[in-house]
Amino acid sequence: MISSVRRPRGSLEAEVLAVLAAAPEPLTPAAVQRALDQGAELAYTTVTTVLVRLHDKGLVTRERAGRAYLYAAVSGPDSVEVRVAARRMRKLLDSGADRRGVLARFVAELPADDEAVLADLLAQAERAPGSAAAGG
Repeated sequence: MISSVRRPRGSLEAEVLAVLAAAPEPLTPAAVQRALDQGAELAYTTVTTVLVRLHDKGLVTRERAGRAYLYAAVSGPDSVEVRVAARRMRKLLDSGADRRGVLARFVAELPADDEAVLADLLAQAERAPGSAAAGG
């Protein structure tokens, strides 16, 4: 019997990401479904849909394995935590009327070490081929 209890918005994505992050190797949708299936009886198609959406958001990688895909959580500088935090920062910045003011305040409140990191990142972005700052 399929449970009719609804999860809070985004919680299934978070659960799927947690399963993938804890896995020692990439998982198929069926393996993710088994790991999540603790009395909730999630449909395979639901798990697959969540995995595809996470892939589209850049939060998981996938590789073809026969007729299925193997999914893994993104790690390193593109980790889930980093991407989620960056997306939140971007949303907050986009919601403000005074974008320049928000950025100025943000930079003014950064510790010196973070300010130096930001300056280095901006310099790298300017040097990157095809960047708007580099005239590409």
